[in-house]
Amino acid sequence: MTDTYTRLVRSAPGGMLAKQLGLPRPSKLLRRGDRPEPVLGPVVVLGASAAADALARRLLDEGADVRRRFEDLRSVGTVVIVADELTAPGDLGPLVLPLAGAMRSLLPGARVVTISRPATGEEPARDAARGGVEGFVRSLAHEMRGGATANGILVADGVGPDAPGVVGALRFLLSARSAFITGQFLTVTSDAGSATADLAQPLAGRTALVTGAARGIGAAIARTLSADGARLVVLDVPGAGTELSRLANELRAVPIQLDVTSEGAGERLVSFLREHGLLLDIVVLNAGITRDKLFANMTPDRWDPVLGVNITSQITLSEALLEAGDALGAHPRFVSLASTSGIAGNRGQTNYAASKAGVMAFVDALAGRLEASGGTANAVAPGFIETEMTAKMPALTREVARRVNSLAQGGRPVDVAEAIAFLASDEAGGVQGQTLRVCGQNMVGK
Repeated sequence: MTDTYTRLVRSAPGGMLAKQLGLPRPSKLLRRGDRPEPVLGPVVVLGASAAADALARRLLDEGADVRRRFEDLRSVGTVVIVADELTAPGDLGPLVLPLAGAMRSLLPGARVVTISRPATGEEPARDAARGGVEGFVRSLAHEMRGGATANGILVADGVGPDAPGVVGALRFLLSARSAFITGQFLTVTSDAGSATADLAQPLAGRTALVTGAARGIGAAIARTLSADGARLVVLDVPGAGTELSRLANELRAVPIQLDVTSEGAGERLVSFLREHGLLLDIVVLNAGITRDKLFANMTPDRWDPVLGVNITSQITLSEALLEAGDALGAHPRFVSLASTSGIAGNRGQTNYAASKAGVMAFVDALAGRLEASGGTANAVAPGFIETEMTAKMPALTREVARRVNSLAQGGRPVDVAEAIAFLASDEAGGVQGQTLRVCGQNMVGK
């Protein structure tokens, strides 16, 4: 799925020309099939707190080559900066500056992850230091090279740095599954969740519903959840019946043809689940459409369907599943598809941006409703992803969209799917009401 420009600049003459002209030179991103090891070594853990010591021991116990300093290392695969005890801005420099001299030693596909606390609005100096970590990581991500990424984990006060949600988030961000995520933060708000027994199939024994599953990102989500061990229920409109049946046969999934905007769609879904004796542990609300137009030319026939599919259907399906009482497992995971357009807006997409901003607010509210039962609700916001839909964009617009992120390339549907699989896992139990951007640190929003 590599685009023509990327193929050109990865060739010897093309790369030389791009360097001379100062053009973007996208690096190959190492995804799951390219880099199977869970942690790229050697690993350097920076920090003098008890949490840093404990984390170093955990990584060592899991087989990583762990060091506490950069001396004598010619190359570095992973850097974990444990900044959980900052009290003032002056504490940050001594902690992170050792990395400065090692930046040129980072391997292709390297990972830098910080573990820190979020600002609480209570202690000015401490909050300034905590906020400084976020600015540091977001800027560092713009400077990473060779497909390397920089991200952070914010651990709420009162949550231990060794909580399942922290360990799970760290594993995800250090793995090749986070290849198109950089400059982002995951916040772990509680000790909820549990360690994954089988890292190869973390969703084994779970049943997952994926809406809009017949093609594109939806099909990639279904394939990834299936590869992680989940049993699949795949849903799409009757018009996509052929593709849906083909996918269901491939994954041994249960297909359901249903227009999610039709009257009584939620009740029909619940009836279908009862007929087949299915309880959903994971609900991925992916179905979505676009009807782009400048707002001056916007009409109800373009506005209403987009809001109907992209957000109203998510609300009605979720309500039906929750109210049924026998459609969901004990600790359900809801994951919705948002978009960076909903964060920063996009010309000609007032309807789409409104629907996707609505998704983010929706999961935040739904998370509060689910938290008491151990369930979660979160969203994933893709940036430019190489799909059939983006392939239809005007060539120049498409090319610009590919390059305006820190990784200088478009993502793949599997990148979105990997983030969803993480949020659907037991280890993400402490992540609530958040929207994780999968955009290569697109130059819009934050």
